[in-house]
Amino acid sequence: MIGIINYGAGNIFSLTAALDRLSLKYGMVNAGDNMDRYSHIIIPGVGHAGAAMQKLQTSGLVNSIKALTKPVLGICVGMQLLTRHSEEGNAQLLHIMDIDTLHFAHKIPYKVPHMGWNSVNSSYDNNLFKGIPADAYFYFVHSYFIEYNPTFTLAYTTYGLKFSSAIQFNNFYGVQFHPEKSGEAGEQLLKNFCAI
Repeated sequence: MIGIINYGAGNIFSLTAALDRLSLKYGMVNAGDNMDRYSHIIIPGVGHAGAAMQKLQTSGLVNSIKALTKPVLGICVGMQLLTRHSEEGNAQLLHIMDIDTLHFAHKIPYKVPHMGWNSVNSSYDNNLFKGIPADAYFYFVHSYFIEYNPTFTLAYTTYGLKFSSAIQFNNFYGVQFHPEKSGEAGEQLLKNFCAI
């Protein structure tokens, strides 16, 4: 069963609707002491990374998340929370991976936020993208991106520059796009995560 971190910063309705379509069971994690009942954890997120981190701290979930050994998937801002630091609000994040979250502004000649469908190069060998074409399209909405680092990258996307659109370190996974809004490819990714 999937535990969804419920810290007031996630687009939970779209995620739960996708999980319902896939007949995947889930529950809400409101405190660190009820994570044990779940086999997989999802950290959803929309909006401001600094504010999201503050909400995690207020909810007392930070240490519980960092101590997890079961599979964890961060989505959008939930992925950015896994990094060391974000330029959004100059915020120190969970620092599960030694990479930073940067702002697109002044770095690309394109419109910010990056919004809409874009291809994701997942030619790396990993279970998260199993059965998904190596250049499948996923749905993005973000103004901040995770700097490309081959050590942690499972997939990358190009939007004026090359950035990591999926990352992994041990049991922690993150995707910058929204699988719950990405049609068949996104649903396959959610199924793959639940099979890890």
